[in-house]
Amino acid sequence: MAKISFAKGRESIEVEAGTNLMQALTKAGVPVASSCKGKLVCGKCYIEVVEGSYNLSSASEEERDFMDLKDIPSGCRMACACQIEGDVCLDTPYW
Repeated sequence: MAKISFAKGRESIEVEAGTNLMQALTKAGVPVASSCKGKLVCGKCYIEVVEGSYNLSSASEEERDFMDLKDIPSGCRMACACQIEGDVCLDTPYW
């Protein structure tokens, strides 16, 4: 199991390691912005990784290129494009 904690006081959740981050968050009732339903098209689901970035799967070339194209800040990941491998602390402006 992996723990997702939140910088803004939201209660932590536990998820199965290897789970897609967007799916894990939405399953737990945590809102994730998206208009493409996790297809790495809209760019709305970027999440700041406050701690534990090494506990997410490595960014694919496609994700890195997409983040460059959309000017997503460094230290962020696309929730639809990564898997949780261990404990992380996350934040996003809309939480």
